[in-house]
Formats: sequence, C-alpha cells, structure tokens
Amino acid sequence: MEELKAKIKEYGRLAATLSRQAGEIPSYPKENRKQKQELLRQSVEASRECRELIQKLKRLQAA
Repeated sequence: MEELKAKIKEYGRLAATLSRQAGEIPSYPKENRKQKQELLRQSVEASRECRELIQKLKRLQAA
C-alpha cells in the first residue's frame, strides 16, 4: 500500500510538472505548439494514471 501511495505522489508531481512546462511554452511558432500539445498529452496521461491508482488505493482500503 505504501508503494501505491508513492506512485500516486510520483504521477501527481509528474502531471503538474508537465502541465507547468507546457504553460511556459509560447504557442507560436508551430514547432512550439506541437511540443506544447505533446507535454499536455503526457500530463493528461500521468493524471489519468494517478486517478486510477487513487481508485485502486480506495478499493484496497475499503476491503
């Protein structure tokens, strides 16, 4: 369970960091826009993984 909590923190930090980095990149030129979109996509994936792990932790705690 502690390992699961550590992974949740790790994915949460990763999602926040990627989102912050994407916000710092100007949208133009086009290359920047693509890089920004990729960082945001990765942020969403990390956030989704974090939510799934939180749900798993809740199920384990309820059992």
